[in-house]
Amino acid sequence: MTTLSTRVKNMATSATLAMAAKARELRAQGKDIIGLSLGEPDFNTPDFIKDAAIQAVNDNYNSYTPVDGYPELKQAIITKFKRDNQLSYDPAQIVVSTGAKQSLANIALVSLDPGDEVILPCPYWVSYSDIVKIAEGVPVEVKTSIATDFKMTPDQLEAAITPKTKMLWYSSPCNPSGSVYSKEELRALADVLVKHPHIIVVSDEIYEHINYAGDHASMAQFTDMYDRVVTVNGVSKAFAMTGWRIGYIGAPTTIARACNKMQGQITSGANCIAQRAVITALEADPSKVQYMVDEFKSRRELILQLLNDIPGFSCNEPDGAFYVFPDVTAFFGRTFNGVTINNASDFAMYILEHANVATVTGDAFGNANSIRISYAASTDNIKEACKRIKEAVS
Repeated sequence: MTTLSTRVKNMATSATLAMAAKARELRAQGKDIIGLSLGEPDFNTPDFIKDAAIQAVNDNYNSYTPVDGYPELKQAIITKFKRDNQLSYDPAQIVVSTGAKQSLANIALVSLDPGDEVILPCPYWVSYSDIVKIAEGVPVEVKTSIATDFKMTPDQLEAAITPKTKMLWYSSPCNPSGSVYSKEELRALADVLVKHPHIIVVSDEIYEHINYAGDHASMAQFTDMYDRVVTVNGVSKAFAMTGWRIGYIGAPTTIARACNKMQGQITSGANCIAQRAVITALEADPSKVQYMVDEFKSRRELILQLLNDIPGFSCNEPDGAFYVFPDVTAFFGRTFNGVTINNASDFAMYILEHANVATVTGDAFGNANSIRISYAASTDNIKEACKRIKEAVS
């Protein structure tokens, strides 16, 4: 009999992937499911990037790549950080990985010892908590609410810090809430962190370009925090390249070298063709993908209008990413079609089974009062999905 490790038995299945799998299963049964659960742009990868990949194939890029990425790609990342974020890195501070998720796993595995605490402002991206646990760290959740636009305050951060605190992880723009920390808000958090110089910050900026609020701010922009911040980014969201699997970090040299060492024992270097294509993507002006951002913004206005028209939904206005994270506590304790809604998980499952719309429970993101709805979907699907949800809860 095969005995599985305690590690994997204690690990949660990704809720976003699980809901997507459930939706596929129902579609196979003939049900017309509208999928608003996955964080995946519904655009094709831009042609100028695909052309670069085709050229790389024709140029016979087919060999193992350097563990931390092609030198030309690392230089493109350095240029991008300087151009878009006013951040200066050298090649030894850059590590290219098989998606930003691997970047995060590398960081956790090289930074955490058993019992080290990691502060996670809630809601947080679904995999943060389990990645921390895999590295034998302890997630410390800091609860936020729709009243504060799902942002952690400096007082909350200070209260969460203990002698065991090793790291703070956050995303801005945030998955799942879409909230964006302004430069002033990040400075206020940094003012707390400078009093605790042993804490490393992981700033997940994968949704950087999908920002409707204005300038994007990075924690590493502050000179008194630069040496303690790992900036994580990638091309999945802004360039519609989810399947190409390229993420990267800019980090203190010690952490970058450790990530390189860790990756060398697990996956080695990322895909050669994808890396060559990403050079072209990052060297391009961000305006070349602005058409996607404009469309997401238009869809945001639409879905907020439609959801706010459903009694019981309470939405903030997200300033980035392509999600809404409505508070659905008004439905708790109510019964629809013989089904009693006790929590967000019940509500998400009810919508799936009675409205044929796939969303994700907020429980997976550390917030039990909300559900995540992705508007990376066509306008017609957004309209139909909201119509179905409204009918199901009327």
